[in-house]
Amino acid sequence: MVENVVIIGSGPAGYTAAIYAARANLKPLVFEGLQKGGIPGGQLMTTTEVENFPGFPEGITGPQLMVSMKAQAERWGAECYTEDVISVDLSQRPFTITSTDREVQAHTIIIATGATARRLGLPSEGHFWSNGISACAICDGATPLFKDENLAVIGGGDSAAEEAVYLTKYGSHVNLLVRGEQMRASKAMQDRVLNNPKITVHYNTEAVDAFGSGGKMEGLKIRNRQTGEETDLGVRGLFYAIGHHPNTELFQGQLELDDLGYIKVTPGTVATSVEGVFAAGDVQDHEYRQAITAAGTGCMAALLAERWLSERNLIHEFKQTPSSERYEAKKENEVIADTAETFDINKTRHYGGYALRKLFHDGDRLLVVKYVSPTCGPCKTLKPILDKVVDEYEGKIYFIEIDIEDDPEIAKMGQVTGTPTVQIFQDKELVKELRGVKQKSEFRAAIDSYLTAKVG
Repeated sequence: MVENVVIIGSGPAGYTAAIYAARANLKPLVFEGLQKGGIPGGQLMTTTEVENFPGFPEGITGPQLMVSMKAQAERWGAECYTEDVISVDLSQRPFTITSTDREVQAHTIIIATGATARRLGLPSEGHFWSNGISACAICDGATPLFKDENLAVIGGGDSAAEEAVYLTKYGSHVNLLVRGEQMRASKAMQDRVLNNPKITVHYNTEAVDAFGSGGKMEGLKIRNRQTGEETDLGVRGLFYAIGHHPNTELFQGQLELDDLGYIKVTPGTVATSVEGVFAAGDVQDHEYRQAITAAGTGCMAALLAERWLSERNLIHEFKQTPSSERYEAKKENEVIADTAETFDINKTRHYGGYALRKLFHDGDRLLVVKYVSPTCGPCKTLKPILDKVVDEYEGKIYFIEIDIEDDPEIAKMGQVTGTPTVQIFQDKELVKELRGVKQKSEFRAAIDSYLTAKVG
């Protein structure tokens, strides 16, 4: 069957498009992405408080907002797949979209692939990546590597200001390195930075390289852009907040792009150079780049797709009633760590440091440990993926979740440098570590290989 509309990408643009298309009985198919071009849910999955999205006077975290938007889309019938799209053929109709797991055809496509955080490309960047250098303070800031340490953030916009303020919760001090003579952040964010005694702003400053020993970063060589003088800044962590590049690789040679690689749209609309293909959110917007404007263009894309289908009599309508029971926003149950009174060695799932210590010494199964932090967006993305995998190994493995803020010493002993991180232990030895969001197949393959070895 040819789909009415396929939405490539998530975030506020993709999920809003899905909500409108689903309410129009189009039953949109959404490829949320997995590892290419950022994480499902987009850039908001790596932010803390979102204070300028209408309807939330007390603010809301980026991950919470995205979880709610996705649940609303699913409630009205959107089908969401956490998969990467690897190719798109716009040369013939219906269009063909191929993901890592399936191939579908569609009459219309809404592109909401967003943009990805840029890296600076320091000479030693690769050496210290995930061992001092990160592009996500929200994901990695709470790890023991950065606790009570002197840290640095590079950037001068709202994202850099937000990350600097956030990192003061964990680091002893934060240095904000700004290339220009002033910050580009909003006045409100500038005030927060300048009034925070734990933040020092270095204007006209750029990073030259990172240095350290034993694989861990110990400092930055920085340059004053006015005088050219180079000095050393002793910091244990460096976080990038230097802008983004659009995720348009799939569409090069098929859609008209501008000089910066963003998708060109007809002024005042979200229509691209190919009829029936629409672009929403940051993939076509390098000026505003706000959650609310992304959501607005997602709405526009869905309405235009519906109109385009209707004018050509291509709509296959799906009559439905929203299922509150199935698609209501699921509130995560409060997780209570295992204690001496509640611990049961026969269970598969466990939580907290007590359970890990007991199972490490007394358990007779393969040990799968997931390290998370409460503000980590990718951790929320990984949860349903890994939960499904763990269900398949009921009674065969031990699965323990560790909150690195509740159990910082355990995270330190595990040398965890970012979240989410999954470690697999066999016979008290670490045999595998997987960082970030991975496909279910990767976790299955890792678990199977060691279960087989244990049996053998």
